[in-house]
Amino acid sequence: MEVRKKKLPIGIENFEKLRLEDFYYIDKTGLIRELLNNWGEVNLFTRPRRFGKTLNMSMLEHFFSLNGDKGIFDGLEISKETALCEEYMGMYPVISIPLKGIDALNFETAFERAVLLVRRAASKVYYLLDSDALNEQDKMNYRKLLDDHMTEAIFGDSLRVLSELLEKHHGTKVILLIDEYDVPLAKAHANGYYDQMVSLIRSLLGEALKTNNSLKLAVLTGCLRISKESIFTGLNNLKVLTVADERFDEYFGFTDKEVRELLEYYDVADHYKEVKRWYDGYQFGNAEVYCPWDVLNHCDRIRSEPHVQPENYWINTSSNDAVKRFIEESANAATKRGIERLVAGEVITKEIHQELTYPEVYQTIENIWSLLFTTGYLTRRGKAEGRQMKLAIPNLEIRDIFVTQIMEFFKENVREDGDTLNRFCDALQNEDTENVEKIFTKYLRRTISIRDTAIRTEMKENFYHGILLGILGVKTQWGISSNREMGEGYADILAEPDTGDMGIIIEVKYAHDGDLDAACKEALKQIEYTRYEDDLEDDGVENILKYGIACYKKRCRVMLAKNN
Repeated sequence: MEVRKKKLPIGIENFEKLRLEDFYYIDKTGLIRELLNNWGEVNLFTRPRRFGKTLNMSMLEHFFSLNGDKGIFDGLEISKETALCEEYMGMYPVISIPLKGIDALNFETAFERAVLLVRRAASKVYYLLDSDALNEQDKMNYRKLLDDHMTEAIFGDSLRVLSELLEKHHGTKVILLIDEYDVPLAKAHANGYYDQMVSLIRSLLGEALKTNNSLKLAVLTGCLRISKESIFTGLNNLKVLTVADERFDEYFGFTDKEVRELLEYYDVADHYKEVKRWYDGYQFGNAEVYCPWDVLNHCDRIRSEPHVQPENYWINTSSNDAVKRFIEESANAATKRGIERLVAGEVITKEIHQELTYPEVYQTIENIWSLLFTTGYLTRRGKAEGRQMKLAIPNLEIRDIFVTQIMEFFKENVREDGDTLNRFCDALQNEDTENVEKIFTKYLRRTISIRDTAIRTEMKENFYHGILLGILGVKTQWGISSNREMGEGYADILAEPDTGDMGIIIEVKYAHDGDLDAACKEALKQIEYTRYEDDLEDDGVENILKYGIACYKKRCRVMLAKNN
């Protein structure tokens, strides 16, 4: 009889649920040991999205919390640390606030959501109203935290007040967990109320972390390390642990060993190579890690469809704004060359500033490099030398995001320059090979070339094919089909202008040896040989033009077949 496998924990961020309901768990409880042994009163972990920050925060909450089920840690790494468990496990009141819910178009709504989060945290400890340890004034202060008409002043003080009341009642200091602290700032920046949000979050965190004598330990997570001046002013007890730090490096993301074990457990170990090429490649400290979100999603898919191709699971979970803005800077020749080298799999050295504020991130191209690094679109290779880091695109999935954005940006440019597009299409219709060649070369020079030294010739052809489709696809009145099955084989591109009486067949070849003429002739021969025009003639199209286009790097040659 087949043994039932554990469930894959896709999107499960509650540690207790994951442990009680038979989900597969990759043990990250060593994080608790490190945290307690390398004591820091306030700890900020910055990691890209989808690397398990929220699940780790839930794990911390269940470990420290007074009223949790301690059995969920049985058999895990941390359970071996008996002294630590005796001293800390289940010993503290915990306040846990996830800030990613503060997402709104204006400050008023954002503030309402923020109040809701504080009220939710406060209402979990209703027993304070009956506490003999609290006096009437204390209870009045507690009731203010349950009021939905909370003022900004009371909100700013709320976590400190709640900590004090909990300490008074339990006679023990408080653990404070704040997940995704920078999401409200990112949303506020995107929607134009950044300054108001900064001052709100600053007062909340300042009071909770700086002047809070009831605090035992605080842990925060986020994507960006916001500069101290803007949020953490005067916070001397803050320990920041970024992707560049060696401490805690393997506790966010999956290591190679963990991924191998996971794939073996689900009997899909033969997919290891593709999983590695697509989802590995992030360097946090000294650890090389995979993105957990992708590994779990892909493992889930290949269990039911073994032949399925790897895909981009990241693209749907974040806006990719950073990559988009980066590509838009490619009018700058140096940036354009940098992007081309990255996409070709090379490494680039840049100066990285890890402390930025949201208004600064797009101000200079240097800051965009830093943003791409902190958000996981680029990763470090080798050791950093001061601020200088060698950067690379981590894996095929992220490369795919870059390539997609490059093509989008290219099409946008074609759209904006309608004049060039019309000249190109007229030249095609008028059998003007000289201008087809001239304008296509101009397009090639302007675009960011996506070369991949490691790929086969036909893949290189795909790039030029994509550029041509990108251009013609903008000409909305034309019918464009690509690789349509016709006659004896596949036509590369068939364009049918809006006149209705013409068909243009284009075959694209990559001249791998630089001989453009030979490649052009080869392309035309292919059109002849496959008799693409039969179908068009059957449809009553009389005027059929056949073009061979050969490309090599940023050069091209265009030939037109003589009609017999």
